[in-house]
Amino acid sequence: MIPLIIGITFISFIIIQLAPGSYLDQLKMNPQISKETIKKLEEAYGLDKPLLVQYFMWLVNALRFDLGYSFSYHVPVTQLIWERIGNTLFLSITSAVIAWFLAIPLGIWAALKPNSIIDKFIQLFSFTFMSIPNFFLAFLLLFVAVKTGAFPTGGAVSPDYEQMSFWEKLGDRLWHVSLPAFVLGISSLAGLVRLVRSTMIESLNSEYVLFARAKGLPEREVIFKHALKNALNPFITLLGFEIASLLSGAALIEIIVNWPGMGMLMLDAVLSQDLYLVMGGLYIGAIMLIIGNLIADILLAKLDPRVRQREIEGVLR
Repeated sequence: MIPLIIGITFISFIIIQLAPGSYLDQLKMNPQISKETIKKLEEAYGLDKPLLVQYFMWLVNALRFDLGYSFSYHVPVTQLIWERIGNTLFLSITSAVIAWFLAIPLGIWAALKPNSIIDKFIQLFSFTFMSIPNFFLAFLLLFVAVKTGAFPTGGAVSPDYEQMSFWEKLGDRLWHVSLPAFVLGISSLAGLVRLVRSTMIESLNSEYVLFARAKGLPEREVIFKHALKNALNPFITLLGFEIASLLSGAALIEIIVNWPGMGMLMLDAVLSQDLYLVMGGLYIGAIMLIIGNLIADILLAKLDPRVRQREIEGVLR
């Protein structure tokens, strides 16, 4: 995991530095800022050192979660990320809950009645929303929200949020997150439904399910204990990537609907070439990618004894 983080951050650091210019170039164009001031800023941020030295200085601090100072905001990067990460996680988790809690029952329903009217309707829904880009859907719903006032079109909370009770605060947050969460949830749901349907059809036609039915087991037990359990492997692998994309998956939608999360922060950082803020966001994203895949591997080994057996054989070899 550690070499992987080093590899990801090193490549990211080099690519960012290859971009023409830097944040300080904007200050150099200001005649009121002297060359001595620019030189002191370069020394303060370590930009006067060779590229590899800059990276390893950043890496040593990053391993202690000291991600440096933002050029634009003049505050620690960890503080900026901490202020925004909660909103992004709330949006991503809400949309994931919508997608997964609807995809599993709809996919099972379609698999149990293949080629029926219900199955065709679910497939039509899936193909439709897989074909519509989520940014276009976000623009469309944003237009409707502005015209009707049915949904808030900016911010995470209402102006009087602090005066609300706990349940009122929760309802207010859910109301504000409803539009971007619906866009992300529907986009994910469309693909997940097809995956659940195809894996369940394959599982229901397998020999172990036919054997379970031949033994006279109740249909509910056959579906949920045997068919669904054995069809879960692709979803667990997908769950690992879902965890990894909690911060990055909602970035474009956040920007479109003006949601105060990591998306707008990272866009501003890239446009202003705020090196340490960009690296801080990439560093957190890399850690979540590795943790997400680790969780998926552990869950796969826990659920599927064949995976455990392969791992044991690999260790013995």
